[in-house]
Parts: sequence; structure tokens; C-alpha cells
Amino acid sequence: MEYVKLGNTGLDVSRICLGCMGFGDASRWTHPWVQNEEQSREVIKKALELGINFFDTANVYSAGTSEEYVGRALRDFANRDEVVIATKVHFRMHEGPNGAGLSRKAILSEIDKSLKRLETDYVDVYQIHRWDYNTPIEETMEALHDVVKAGKVRYIGASAMFAWQFLKALHVAENNGWTRFVSMQNHYNLIYREEEREMIPLCKAEGIGVIPYSPLASGRLTRGGTEASHRSETDKVQKSKYDAFAEADRLIVEKVAAIAEQRGVSRVQVALSWLLQKEPVTAPIIGATKESHLESAVSALEVKLTPEEIASLEEPYVPHRVVGAL
Repeated sequence: MEYVKLGNTGLDVSRICLGCMGFGDASRWTHPWVQNEEQSREVIKKALELGINFFDTANVYSAGTSEEYVGRALRDFANRDEVVIATKVHFRMHEGPNGAGLSRKAILSEIDKSLKRLETDYVDVYQIHRWDYNTPIEETMEALHDVVKAGKVRYIGASAMFAWQFLKALHVAENNGWTRFVSMQNHYNLIYREEEREMIPLCKAEGIGVIPYSPLASGRLTRGGTEASHRSETDKVQKSKYDAFAEADRLIVEKVAAIAEQRGVSRVQVALSWLLQKEPVTAPIIGATKESHLESAVSALEVKLTPEEIASLEEPYVPHRVVGAL
């Protein structure tokens, strides 16, 4: 395993992050493909064995049960000082006018609930899951600063927004002497590269670590057009992200397959190798639900694409509708 600093911080994270949206109680989540606690523990244990120390979840995943499964597994299998736990806040967690969002009330309430579920005294990276159009960013940034100063959070990060919003948040924090975001968890992969227009250059200029979600486009970069999985057949979010440009994206998927065949490696290795070679990407978030998924992802660290291969993969790309930031 390789380890790198997260953005401009001194925090060491593995170059592969385990995304934990796929863990939880399926009866409390819209995704029927999530893994139960026993299955989740096996994947988390395997991740640790492979040297992965970076785990990403959210309060909303399976109504908090993802955090519970991750917390118990890391308590049993890992040294807390050596693992990096990231979670998120924003989406609705309970009924009522204050059940969602990034108000001071919501943040101060939800961090305590996340800590209880994760069975830890602090979260390493606390991320805003989306932009809150109904709360002043000044209120959000001050509340996040306060949870850092209270010792409940080590660093703060953001996810899926427009570049102007992210820059505004950085500006507000800097102007007030508050804690700045150190990471951006955005939607970025070979068939969705809209982040290269504004967000990626901004993160590079500001020293922000990029930890992309959906690095394999929910598996579309790793399968042929006629292949399917339980997730691909039931995941409505995946369909909303990728169906509209499936025909144009097919050319890129074919390029991935061709390079994989020429090199004698997997498509996963090719798609992830491309992402790992893009600056300032720190650690792609792999939503593994099987041990084999992790093994394939980690093996991508051994593959270095040539400039010619990278150009071949990128050439067929066409502009896409913005997905994720809204």
C-alpha cells in the first residue's frame, strides 16, 4: 500500500479509500444491494489487511447503520490511532424542520450522533455532504470550526458542489480565521470529467486533496455493455448519473477494455490507474462490497499508464450534464 498526505495536511492516508455506503441495514436504505453487518466486517477486515487505513461513510447511509457497522468493525480489528475515519452531514436524518441541512443546530447535533454510532471520540475528516442553499455559509463554517476546536473533529472536508461555492466557503473561513476545508469528495471518473473544468484546478491551486467518489462509474467502466450486476439492475442513482450518455461513454469503456487486454490486467486496474495519475487526486473512494473488489483496486497501484494510453482513454470524451453538485 502507498500512503500520501491529504492535501496540505500532515495526515497520512492510503491511496485507496474504502467507501462504506454499501454497508448497512437494507431495510433502512433505498439500495437493496447493501451488505449486512457480517458481510461488511469481512470487507473492512480485508481492507485493513491490504493496508487501507482510510474509511469513508456518512450519517445518512442506511439511516446510520453504516456508521454503526464501520465503528464496531474498526473497534474490533484496528488501532484507532492508525485509521482515518471520514463521515458526512447534510441529508435528512429525522422528520421535522431541523432534521437536515447544515445549520449550527444540525451540525452540533449530528456530530454527536455520528460519534456515538462510530464508537469513537473524534472523526478524522468531517465533510459537508452537499451545499445547503438555506443556511448562510458563515453559519456552517463557524459551526464546523467549533466542532474542530471542541476536539470532536480533526479536519473538515466538502463534497459535490460547484467550484464557486467551494471557493466562497474557503474565503469565508480564511477571512474569519476559521478552519478551512482540506479535501473535496467529488464525482470524477473516466466517463464523467466535468470536474476538470473548474473544481480540479481550484483544488490544485489551493492545496486541497481530492478523494473522488464513483471512480469506476458504479461499475460501468469495468463491465461490457451486456454484463450486469445486482447493483446495476437496482441502483436508480447510478442510472440517473450515467444512462443519458451511455452511448457516447461506450467508446471510452471499449478503450479501457482494449488497454486491459493488451496489458494483461483488469479493467479496474486501468480505470483506477488513470484516476490515480491525475493531480491532485489523493485517494479514490472504492465502494467495495466484496473482498475481491478491494484486491482489484489495490492492484491498480502497480499499473502506470503511458502518456499515449492516457490520451487514448481521454480522446473520446464529450461534455456531460453536470451530475452531483446540485
